[in-house]
Amino acid sequence: MKTVLDTNVVVSGIFFGGVPRTILEAWVDGRFEWFLSPSIFDEYLRTCDRLSAAHPTLEYQGLLTSIIGHATLVPDVEPQRPITADPGDDKFMICAHRTGAVVVSGDKHLLDASGWRGVTVLRPRAFSVQLENEGGKAT
Repeated sequence: MKTVLDTNVVVSGIFFGGVPRTILEAWVDGRFEWFLSPSIFDEYLRTCDRLSAAHPTLEYQGLLTSIIGHATLVPDVEPQRPITADPGDDKFMICAHRTGAVVVSGDKHLLDASGWRGVTVLRPRAFSVQLENEGGKAT
C-alpha cells in the first residue's frame, strides 16, 4: 500500500509508541511503501530535533536515515490554492495525490480534507487494521 505518514504519526511512533510505533515497525517489515517530499522530511527532522531536548535518551537519527535511504522521495509541488485549513498540511495531501497514496494522520485538518482529488486520509488505528487485514508485503 502506498502511504504518506503525517509528522504526528512518525514522531509519536518514535517518541511515544502505541499504534504509531506499530506502523513504523510495519514499514520496517516491508508491509507498505512510504512516500514523502523534502518538505515533509524537513518537518519530521525539525520536530524530532525539538522533541529530543525533552527526551534526550531516545535515538531517532537512525530511523530518519533509514527513511531517506528506503522511502520514496518525490519533489515538492506548491499548491495552486489552499487544500486544508492549515496550509502547512497541504504538502501531505499533494504528495499523496501525486503518488496515489493514502495519508495516515490524526490531524483534524488532514482528516477534514479526506477525499480531496481522491486522496483518502486514515487515522493511524484504521490504517493499522487495514494493514493487518491485507497481510503480506507492500504492493
